[in-house]
Amino acid sequence: MSAAARVDDATHLRGLSLWWDQVVAEDPGAATPRPPLDGDTTADVVVVGGGYTGLWTAYYLLEADPSLDVLVVEQDVAGSGASGRNGGWCSALFPTSPDALARRHGPDAAREMRAAMRDTVVEVGGVAAAEQIGCDFAYGGTVTLARTAPQVDRVTREAAEGARWGDEVQLLDPEGVAEHVRAEGVLAGTWTPDCARVQPARLAHGLAQVLTARGVRIAERTRALRTSPRAVVTDQGTVRCRWVVRATEAWTPRLPGSARDVVPVYSLMVATEPLPASVWATIGLDRGQTLTDARHLVVYGQRTADDRLAFGGRGAPYHPGSAVDARYDQVPRVHAHLHRTLVELFPAVADHAVTHTWGGALGVPRDWHASVGLDPSTGIGWAGGYVGDGVGTANLAGRTLADLITGADTPLTRLPWVGHRSPAWEPEPVRWAEITAARWAATWADAAERRTGRPSLVARALSPFLGH
Repeated sequence: MSAAARVDDATHLRGLSLWWDQVVAEDPGAATPRPPLDGDTTADVVVVGGGYTGLWTAYYLLEADPSLDVLVVEQDVAGSGASGRNGGWCSALFPTSPDALARRHGPDAAREMRAAMRDTVVEVGGVAAAEQIGCDFAYGGTVTLARTAPQVDRVTREAAEGARWGDEVQLLDPEGVAEHVRAEGVLAGTWTPDCARVQPARLAHGLAQVLTARGVRIAERTRALRTSPRAVVTDQGTVRCRWVVRATEAWTPRLPGSARDVVPVYSLMVATEPLPASVWATIGLDRGQTLTDARHLVVYGQRTADDRLAFGGRGAPYHPGSAVDARYDQVPRVHAHLHRTLVELFPAVADHAVTHTWGGALGVPRDWHASVGLDPSTGIGWAGGYVGDGVGTANLAGRTLADLITGADTPLTRLPWVGHRSPAWEPEPVRWAEITAARWAATWADAAERRTGRPSLVARALSPFLGH
């Protein structure tokens, strides 16, 4: 059953993710969609997409000019996409490495981008506190584990590279890692303060509530069929406006003319039952730290506010034609692999139940380079291509779009991602073959490094493909 087919079910958010289960348990009304658009209308700004990018854009537009009439159109419920399903990392991560940014835009631009991303984590926490959005924001940083010799080499190199770009990345020995988290087989690691744990659906839901209280119209169950200069055509009516913002991320290929702008790649998650204090005494993560390791096929985790381990990773298949469907949220073999990986890292969780499995699509541009921009001649703005780093980056996008739309000349509007245009993905079936090959290559590289203790040449060949 597709996401579009599910929106008339007032309880459809239950089971979408652990995060939405918690929101609906606290506020049953959250499961009921807001009214759809009621025929043709007008607005100053129409934002297509009710995830973080769209919500933050609306928020900062009203901060800049409270008189603006802002309408958000969302095909499902605000925050029901990646914004309510992700790993809950509000981080300073940007999908393009600083070295790659420097090669494309110059070293000063790369430093400015890194500083803006670090500031973004603080900004999200500040707004959550000011607006009283209870999203379990905890500024605990990220600890990265290295469990093979090639992984030790990578984290050592990343710590040195971070210092060159103004990032605080502490290289840790096993004892230093254990001050944050105690996992099996750790040889080294890093810690950076520039990440906060959040409950992502609470952040999205709370932000949407703030917006509606301030007069922003959020039309849910309203699918945009076409964006054009000064207008958005939806299945519920046409909106004429001055500015259009496309904030559709993994769903972008559904829009005419955008089929190859990004590809939707699935990331899946599992969450345990609340774990007893004895288990947490063994594991750690007692200051809201987020967790990853230095393998090629990304994994990520957090200790939730109610003492679960929520753990996710890539590895789900790409579906030809850039298809996005609710059926793809559940891939039992991948969820089982994630659970095995979790137990491998933390044997103390082996006897504790997994209560939630879920997934969702994220948007990947061809050059792994997120972008934000506005074409004044057409009035069309856009942001996206976050490659899974969108919790923080979407906030920066919203602030930047608000400045661009209101004509403010600020440091944000001069950041190197502003106006960037990624090349189009190849047509099918070449696109499917490339993405599938990259996924298998990352899996193979990790296995080879565990087996041989040497860096994978395949992984090195993948680096340009991954924006490094």
